[in-house]
Amino acid sequence: MPYSTQQVRNVALAGHPGAGKTTLFEALLHAGGTVQTAGTVERGNTVSDFDPIEKQRGHSIDAAIAGIDYRAGADRSAHINLIDLPGYPEFRGPALSALGAVETAAIVVDATGGVEYGTRRMMERAKERGLCRAIVVSRIDAEGADPGRVLDQLRDAFGPEVLPLNLPADGATRVVDCFASADGDARVSDLGPVADWHRRILDQVVEINETVMDHYLDLGEEGLSGQELHDAFEQCLREGHLVPVCFVSARTGVGVKALLDVATRLFPHPGEANPPPFVKGAGADARPITTTPDPSAHVVADVFRIVHDPFVGKLGVFRVYQGTVRRDTQLFVDDGRKPFKVGHLFRLHGKEHVEVDQAIPGDIAAVAKVDELHFDAVLHDSHDEDQIRLAPVAFPKPMFGLAIEAGSKGQEQKLANALHKLAEEDPCFHVEHEDETNETVIRGLSDLHLRIQLERLKDRFAVEVTTRPPRIAYRETIGAKAEGHHRHKKQTGGAGQFGEVFLRVEPLPRGGGFEFVDEVKGGVIPGQFLPAVEKGVRQVLASGAIAGYPIQDVRVIVYDGKHHPVDSKEVAFVAAGRKAFLDAIGKARPQVLEPIVDLEVNAPEAHMGDISGGLAGKRARINGTDATGNGEIAVTAQVPLSELEGYAAELKSATAGRGRYALEFSHYEPVPPQVQQALAAAWRPRHEED
Repeated sequence: MPYSTQQVRNVALAGHPGAGKTTLFEALLHAGGTVQTAGTVERGNTVSDFDPIEKQRGHSIDAAIAGIDYRAGADRSAHINLIDLPGYPEFRGPALSALGAVETAAIVVDATGGVEYGTRRMMERAKERGLCRAIVVSRIDAEGADPGRVLDQLRDAFGPEVLPLNLPADGATRVVDCFASADGDARVSDLGPVADWHRRILDQVVEINETVMDHYLDLGEEGLSGQELHDAFEQCLREGHLVPVCFVSARTGVGVKALLDVATRLFPHPGEANPPPFVKGAGADARPITTTPDPSAHVVADVFRIVHDPFVGKLGVFRVYQGTVRRDTQLFVDDGRKPFKVGHLFRLHGKEHVEVDQAIPGDIAAVAKVDELHFDAVLHDSHDEDQIRLAPVAFPKPMFGLAIEAGSKGQEQKLANALHKLAEEDPCFHVEHEDETNETVIRGLSDLHLRIQLERLKDRFAVEVTTRPPRIAYRETIGAKAEGHHRHKKQTGGAGQFGEVFLRVEPLPRGGGFEFVDEVKGGVIPGQFLPAVEKGVRQVLASGAIAGYPIQDVRVIVYDGKHHPVDSKEVAFVAAGRKAFLDAIGKARPQVLEPIVDLEVNAPEAHMGDISGGLAGKRARINGTDATGNGEIAVTAQVPLSELEGYAAELKSATAGRGRYALEFSHYEPVPPQVQQALAAAWRPRHEED
């Protein structure tokens, strides 16, 4: 059906792994008339889990998109862009990038499991992004389901603003509305009288707006117009003053159409939600700007996903924030000077691509075969929109690594191309080249994350590889102030070399990087030679001073020196700067730093002792444990990355294959003295000292 921006609803289904998001996704597509029959995860025929690896493993790996054209009675209709997000923490890259393309995050909670770690994580992420949040309690008719207990858990975990819009009734064979209907006093739900919840949610909604509150207090519920109530409800969602709860059974269809009605009537359209966090300019000059969902304005759209499709090639999936993208028009990518032609414009339905003529504000669409596209690229049709950026998503830093190389000669370029494509698709999958060891390292959020990517290399790109543990990314720093000096002097018969440098080093706070400060007075080192001094210092920064690792968090202050009017040359001051820096570091209590990661282990509760004991032997600091439901626990700890080599196999053995874990970089801290001694003893410089 044709629709306007006011009819668009962008909704992401997020939550804990196994909460029933994909099953609900299918039920919503079926209830909305998009598919004739709802697929199932067990049969491997769902719209969203179409990748062969997803079918094989029985869970989502990537975000999937489909549209629903839904009519909620004779007076209201909507086009709902529905996104099914993966729940496993290993696949947060696709989940978080897609979360930025919607106005509403619907957090799916299993009525048999309750509030789990994935529930908390996605609620926090949606709140950080300024999204409207709703909670969908699924599987309300499953064995062991307890909707009342789950509602209590939700209110305890997320506050009194969590209130039900409907409630299960007659043994979860139907749901009853507790918001829109004024005859709540006459009805009873499985969780008690509907009137009690009706009054609670009405009180919560009206208190957001003084005018609405005055009308409510003076005239009662009958004194509120439908528009007043809708506007107050929308404001509550936008400000986080209300987190509505809906109950469903995707298996039987109970509550599914009611959820579509709620999305159509109450969820915000692109003009009602919090404005997207766009900025214009870079660095200190960046300033917030506001886009308007005006179809006649200049185009502003953001690419939130890249897909390399075997049939249509590179596909850039984008959300339109302003203007109208039309087929056969031209768009610019970021600050590029050369536009590309929108030859084909697609709407996505799982793996299918439906060609359309235009995409209005709020639409989610895709273009193919544009090499310049990348994740978070801004598309626009006027150079007035140059230097516009959407505030970046805070992705976890991938720390689990594998050194990788082609399994046979001649496949190196094919492997490089395949890795580039996989990295474009997943913001949390990185490919790095380590100059020190001349090895290619892939990094992800866990062992499972990288195993999935290795499977894709083989299945999608026909590339065989070999892997091994990579070198740990240690760093070096200093722990005290010190001074260094070196005079570089060479005489070879003709013109000689001369340069002398005095400098100080000071430690910076962790994460402070590097600072080079010029405090030379009186021209004792001519200005043209100071860059040479810095070059020598930076050579040491890159190669290390005590164990061969890059140096960080240090300030270098050059304050004195000497030069010769004939023999002073750039090469002399490079050498003098390098050796003066080495001299200072040796006196400044040099330290080797190791990466510390936040580790989250999920496993059956019966294995708690084995997991805690194993981590205790890895210099881990256990921060806590949390029962996540379904008999599982989540153990969180901070662990040196170097201690986790082989942990995947160890955890698999300890938990009979049922444990999993994810890593996220936390910080650097000094290694124990014995470890530093061993690293220093094993280091052999690449170049002998002059």
